[in-house]
Amino acid sequence: MLNELKGLYKISRPLTTLTGGLAVLLGGYVAGTGAWGKVALAILATWFITAAANAWNDYQDIEIDKINQPKRPLPSGMVSPRSVLVYSLVMTAVSILLAAFINPTAFVIALASATMLYLYSWRLKSTVLMGNAIVATISAMSAIFGGIAAGNPRPTLWLAVIIASAIMGREVLKTLADYEGDLRQRCRTVATVWGRRAARIVFYILGAATLVVMMLPYMLNVYEPVYALIVALGVYPVLFYVLVRVTRDRTGPQLEKLSQLMKYDFMVWFLAVLLGAAA
Repeated sequence: MLNELKGLYKISRPLTTLTGGLAVLLGGYVAGTGAWGKVALAILATWFITAAANAWNDYQDIEIDKINQPKRPLPSGMVSPRSVLVYSLVMTAVSILLAAFINPTAFVIALASATMLYLYSWRLKSTVLMGNAIVATISAMSAIFGGIAAGNPRPTLWLAVIIASAIMGREVLKTLADYEGDLRQRCRTVATVWGRRAARIVFYILGAATLVVMMLPYMLNVYEPVYALIVALGVYPVLFYVLVRVTRDRTGPQLEKLSQLMKYDFMVWFLAVLLGAAA
């Protein structure tokens, strides 16, 4: 029993779940209304739906993960498929219920996001870029969700644009990392359909776009100079490093580590927004 609980915790991917909640927090923060009670509900709803989506994704990817990620809870036997399915459904129901206590718009967004995430892992993941775009869009909606909970979504639009660009790039990088398993399972991704060279080019373009859009809020006087300083010294070096290291010689595990590094780098960007967002 204890081992299964540990497996469910791991399958939730705590860091990914945490970053989703932080995006909501940023949205509530830049909204500037002080409605922290509803923002807190939005953070909890996001944590639950993110955990549910991660569990559902692993449930659908058991065979692929036996090749790409054999140490994950499901392929390693730490947790049963049935437990993962029940866990995912329960977490989804809790998330939607929490959103209903925020406002009607938040409820609709939560319901739509849950539907899209389930469709993504079930049918849309094996599509060239479409599935990646869905993940990027839902990730970007986290910041807007925080603004909607706070009652002022307009200031969150910059956050959404930056998050969408960064997550889309990371999603393409993950198709490179998962290339071998996806190819064996005939999963249609930008890497398996267009080829790894084309996927790398798409990743470079998205990475460059992220570098540009990340600095625009400062250039347009939306955020304070401290934002630009943290981005330039804390975020850019890591992104440049990842862009340079993504080459044809990198193995799947090496590319996966670079993908994880991008995730950690988002934390530094979150700090830049917290300190640099104009009051």
